[in-house]
Amino acid sequence: MTVQLTNMQTRDVEALLHPYTNAVTHRAQGAHVIERGEGVYIYDNTGKRFIEGMAGLWCCGLGFNNAELVEVAKAQLDKLPYYHLFAGRSFEPAIELAEKIKDLAPGMSRVFYQSSGSEANETQIKLAWYYNNALGRPDKKKIISRVKGYHGVSIVSASLTGLPYNHKSFDLPVDRIHHTATPHHFRGAHAGETELEFSKRLATELEQMIEAEGPDTIAAFIAEPVMGAGGVIVPPEGYFEAIMPVLNRYDILCIADEVICGFGRTGEWFGHQRLNMQPTSISMAKQLTSGYAPLSAVAINAEMADVIENHSGEIGIFGHGFTYGGHPMGCAVGSAALDIYMREDIPAKVRAIEPHFRNHLMTHKDHPLVGEARQIGLLGALELTPGGNAMFSQPGKVGAHLATRLVEHGVILRAAGDSLVFCPPMTITEGELDELFAPIGACLDATLHWARAEGHLG
Repeated sequence: MTVQLTNMQTRDVEALLHPYTNAVTHRAQGAHVIERGEGVYIYDNTGKRFIEGMAGLWCCGLGFNNAELVEVAKAQLDKLPYYHLFAGRSFEPAIELAEKIKDLAPGMSRVFYQSSGSEANETQIKLAWYYNNALGRPDKKKIISRVKGYHGVSIVSASLTGLPYNHKSFDLPVDRIHHTATPHHFRGAHAGETELEFSKRLATELEQMIEAEGPDTIAAFIAEPVMGAGGVIVPPEGYFEAIMPVLNRYDILCIADEVICGFGRTGEWFGHQRLNMQPTSISMAKQLTSGYAPLSAVAINAEMADVIENHSGEIGIFGHGFTYGGHPMGCAVGSAALDIYMREDIPAKVRAIEPHFRNHLMTHKDHPLVGEARQIGLLGALELTPGGNAMFSQPGKVGAHLATRLVEHGVILRAAGDSLVFCPPMTITEGELDELFAPIGACLDATLHWARAEGHLG
């Protein structure tokens, strides 16, 4: 349906190419223009208020108008608006933030900065290759990711991502990247298979892949503790406990992509701590600055750091880095954000409100359109199905319709395929959670009626 676009919407479609958007549909319908934010709410340019159930893109953990972060950004711009870390230069905000990251991530020894999660995961793979070259293992370069994993959109990080729309027409994935199974018990378990049995089978399948490819060719395994954009897929019981011995047996690096799960989101400082993953390196972004400035970081353990630093001495330079990696304002805001997370004990706050969040999700688990409700910390999802664990004949359409219905009711959530996913600011109150979930039941009913009328239920 074509609508009459406003002046701003017309300017938008004539000037911008939007990420993750159907450009043809967008040109017909126009942009939803957002003007300001306040706490867990955003307001569009008509003044309508929406509760932001996704913290933007999984990132505004402290909400949308934290005055302390704004003032820190202003002060840093007044003092040193830009500098870099190339050729041994440094500045206090970069050092201070790295020290705080190390304090929160035991076992990590060095921090390397970028601007985005994609750049962080791209860096991870380059470091794994550099590390193995330094150790005289030039063939140990393949990376194992997972189907439905999300690790970014640059060439290698998009190859790590295990979602079709990140590969189609981009000539991806590139060589050296392989994908093992999604740890989603609801979709992937055999009949009667318990979560522990499913986890053991996935570990066996991973080991079989390693053996088939050749253990001496596998550099690293990368995983989100909880899959985010793939649908907030919480791993089954015993998953990482089964996976870690396989990686250790074949001397394979374990990369934790904490871009979504980090800094309290799961009720621990990092998702790998809650789920018993034991990483050799960690990617982080998004909530690192609560989304207030573009910044990402990679933290590596001491053994990896020693090898990489010594090899740079042999070569003469460590030839990797980004113009805005460790930007002074980003580091200052990140350092302040971590101060707030620690001062307010955000992981404890998440654990305290988690039962209320879970109860709301589980209220809808028996709806005819819902196959599964899943949750950990302040991450959750309602998996939509035509019945049981079946898939819709046109995947994604029902989820998108439900998300659109919710916007009409003042709630912004996201459909990851046919999973309605939740990631509210970590400052959300029980009353605001009640408001977030208030229209869910009615919108599920309306979507069920629409799906039947459109023939999506078979």
